[in-house]
Amino acid sequence: MDEFHKHSSPFLLVVYLLLIRSLFSTATDTITTSARIRDGETLVSSNGVFELGFFNLTNSPNRYVGIWYSNITVPTYVWVANRESPLTDRNGALTVTAPGVLAILNRTNGTVWSSAFTEATTQSPNPIARLLDSGNLIVKDAGDDDNFLWQSFDYPCDTLLAGIRLGWNYVTGVETYISSWKSDGDPSKGEYSSHVDPTGYPQMVLKKGSAFQYRIGPWNGLRWSGAPDTSNDPTYSVSLQMTRDEVRYTEGRVGDSVLSISRLNPNGEGVRSTWNDRTNSWTTYTNVPADNCDSYGLCGPHGSCNAGTSPSCGCLDRFVARDPESWGRADWSDGCVRRIALSCGTDKFLKYSAIKLPDARNTTYNVERRSLAECQLDCARDCSCVAYAQLNISGAGSGCLFYHGDLIDIRVMASAGQDLYIRMAAAEPGDVSSTNRNGGNRGRKRTIVIASATSVAVMVFMCLLFVYVYGRRRKNDTIVGLFSATHVKEAELPFFSLPTILKATDNFSNKNKLGEGGFGPGLLEDGQEIAVKRLSKTSRQGVNELRNEVMLIAKLQHRNLVRTLGFCAQGEEHMLIYEYMPNHSLDLMLFDQEKSRLLDWQKRFDIINGIAKGLLYLHQDSRLRIIHRDLKASNILLDADMIPKISDFGLARSFGGNQTEAQTRRVVGTYGYMSPEYAIDGLFSVKSDVFSFGVLVLEIVSGNRNRGFLLKDHNLNLLGHAWRLYMEDSSRKLLDPCLDEAFNWGQVERAIHVGLLCVQNSPDDRPSMSSVVFMLGNEVALPQAKQPGFFTERDISIDHSSSSSNPTVTHNEITITWTQGR
Repeated sequence: MDEFHKHSSPFLLVVYLLLIRSLFSTATDTITTSARIRDGETLVSSNGVFELGFFNLTNSPNRYVGIWYSNITVPTYVWVANRESPLTDRNGALTVTAPGVLAILNRTNGTVWSSAFTEATTQSPNPIARLLDSGNLIVKDAGDDDNFLWQSFDYPCDTLLAGIRLGWNYVTGVETYISSWKSDGDPSKGEYSSHVDPTGYPQMVLKKGSAFQYRIGPWNGLRWSGAPDTSNDPTYSVSLQMTRDEVRYTEGRVGDSVLSISRLNPNGEGVRSTWNDRTNSWTTYTNVPADNCDSYGLCGPHGSCNAGTSPSCGCLDRFVARDPESWGRADWSDGCVRRIALSCGTDKFLKYSAIKLPDARNTTYNVERRSLAECQLDCARDCSCVAYAQLNISGAGSGCLFYHGDLIDIRVMASAGQDLYIRMAAAEPGDVSSTNRNGGNRGRKRTIVIASATSVAVMVFMCLLFVYVYGRRRKNDTIVGLFSATHVKEAELPFFSLPTILKATDNFSNKNKLGEGGFGPGLLEDGQEIAVKRLSKTSRQGVNELRNEVMLIAKLQHRNLVRTLGFCAQGEEHMLIYEYMPNHSLDLMLFDQEKSRLLDWQKRFDIINGIAKGLLYLHQDSRLRIIHRDLKASNILLDADMIPKISDFGLARSFGGNQTEAQTRRVVGTYGYMSPEYAIDGLFSVKSDVFSFGVLVLEIVSGNRNRGFLLKDHNLNLLGHAWRLYMEDSSRKLLDPCLDEAFNWGQVERAIHVGLLCVQNSPDDRPSMSSVVFMLGNEVALPQAKQPGFFTERDISIDHSSSSSNPTVTHNEITITWTQGR
């Protein structure tokens, strides 16, 4: 070195020192267990596009660990690790430790954030963390390049990079979604979030809290139905993958030549942008919502929004405003109704073109390659099917999408719209190709053909008219005893004649009788399998409850609610006709020593989630706010795929406007499921249904009934027993002994905890069903459960297994036995 100094110029010395410095400061993309990234140091992806390190935002001392674009001048953060727990000084460090956990440490080496790690996660004795060229921060074993222990792409923030897969993992119950920052200066989780909603058929939605703000439409094989047409852009790709275990959506630019991001801003605006090197800025090429027609459900049921007209909202053709006075005030929330009511069996379908398909939460679908004609036949056979569309527009005959219930959130599309075929009364003019995209017939010329008729033809017509009128009068006379003409119109349920039901059930043959008031199997002439609930001829109270059920359930359509096909009211016979449920009711399987073995943990957890989503629909997402009031295991039916369906709405009550609570002198329902405030004071609300749901959850987990539960070491009911085990940190003892070891204990523990939160004594302490659905599907911290209702020990001299009830409680007198038709 001395010789070098002696014979080298000062310039060469400087070059030598810079070379030495560069060798020791070369950026790396990897952290090992023997090193850590301190504040002021960074990781850089091998392609130089992304950088990870500590940063702070303008006018804030808080320090965050995040990922940003390294080679552009505008600070653009695409992921933040500790968005909810910032550091308050520059003494933090990022480290990776065995068995494979990333952690952010503070000045005292305390952990302020760590990556997700569960018992099911593969452990590594030699883990590393690496920032990939995609912007994905991964943790993996140093010798395994194929399997990740953890990745930031599973936990995105407000930015959707190419390669992030939004959607649901049904095996783990975990959802991947993006959520806005609280503000431009605060990266903590804000009000807005964007999700792939798999209810019905998958669609992309933007929410504020739990409320829909914007809906991009169901997936059509090429894109979301309501999204701009990206299929013709060779530089941009979108895809949706659906399997039994997951549904995942990805998007992004093709190739690395253009930087592109999709971001959800703090104000709820979704923006797609590309980097422009010429202007040194981000250029927005798509943003949603783009206009007022993007506001979810702006025009109400069966309304159509057109941003190019004033006013924007109008009724679909052949529909009229439900409340013309409100429409005159530009209040379109009540929407529209058909001007001629449907009558299943004679209806037809009209084509509405170039629209965004309606909300897909109340849909069913068939993924088999089928033509539109086959879709129409399938929909026509199902009286609850109100519309159909092609499921996959990427090729001819690519499945069917069937709509049930109200058609909500339709808008006219300037381009890339789709066709929807809506069920209409046969008396409506037009055929399947006669209706334009606005749902109207504006400017369409009509030709009237006048033909002479012979006197013979006139006489034949008069005879036919007489027969028709007489038949209609006879039919209406049979209904009027149970329903007024107004009731029939409002119910919108098909009427089945008594001979049709007699033929389907073989004259209510005893060989088909499964219980009092129930008959089956039943088979309609078109092959539809049915279940029939027959009211006792001596029950007057049951008539009122049957009427209540008909009036309510016709307005409810959800995959976790039983579907009513129609009703029959002739003479002394009063019946409801339902879809066939091959696995009968939950109680018959859950509380049977042998059959309960068929309910493994995953089936039980799926049933819990299904009931929760059905109840959420009743409380929040349906046109009416419905309180069920008799939620119990026997009123949960299971279809062929073990999907749960909430049934029996005879005791249900609907709330309007902002009403959340009511009181009654006539307490109805079932002991063991009723909340304290309802059973004692007659107060019922959504929170009384939440209590019943909590009881169901604990019954499903344990395999025991709440009513009649008894152990030798105490006299508590099932709720009290579950709470005592929870307080002793022994909740595992509650699990049904018939379950083998193939279960996810994290799911079981979460289900028990949520169940106990639902049965807390005070209604104010119980969560809403939207919170329940969120807590079941996400690994979030849960609050401490408080003492459940009816916790006091009972007198063991009372026979708790008896079905007798307190005489001050009025029972549901309508027959609740279900029959299954085949």
